[in-house]
Order: sequence, then structure tokens, then C-alpha cells
Amino acid sequence: MAVRSISVKPNDIPPGSLSLLILNTLSRHGEMHGYEIAESILHTSGDVLQVEEGSLYPALQRLLVQGWVSAEWGTTAGNRRARYYRLTAAGRKQLAAGLSHFHRIYGAITAVLQPA
Repeated sequence: MAVRSISVKPNDIPPGSLSLLILNTLSRHGEMHGYEIAESILHTSGDVLQVEEGSLYPALQRLLVQGWVSAEWGTTAGNRRARYYRLTAAGRKQLAAGLSHFHRIYGAITAVLQPA
């Protein structure tokens, strides 16, 4: 019988969790531009979860289309043009549902991984 290994890179964000991370970051800090969101996730995770631009901006666009965030152009402290994102009421509901689902699944996985 062949044994397959699970390939996980050390700093990979688990599939499907980026939206939850973004929504929770906006819930904690309010309005932020993309770079601030990525930096906040990196800092809050103890430099473990690094969000690449190629993942962040498509995820933000999906959240905009779903109505879970809104966006408005503004100017950063460094006088650069940036799009600022904020959580909507629908986004807060989605965040609550997502966190509930995450905790249920996390608890189930933890139970399965307990030593016998």
C-alpha cells in the first residue's frame, strides 16, 4: 500500500480561511486599505500568516461582490491613493456565521486528533 504525505508549506493560510481573516481584521480595526489588512494579519498571527497581493486583492473583490465589505478611495498617511475597505452589516453576519462554523470544525478536528 502506497503512503501519501500531506504537503503543507509552513506559512500557508488554510484554504477557505482568508475571507474570514479579512472580515475579522476589519471588524477589529475598522476601515483599512489592503496593505494594512495584510500587515495586520501578519502581525496578529505572530508573523506566521503572510497574505500575498495575488491572494488578498481577489479575495477583497469577492467580498465586495458578495456585499460583505464596502470600499472607497482615499489617501494614505504617506499621501498615496488607496482603496479603503470596511465591513458591512451583511459582512458582520457572515463573520459571525463563519466564526461559528470555524469553531465547530476546529473542535471536531481537535477531538479526532486527541491521543487515544
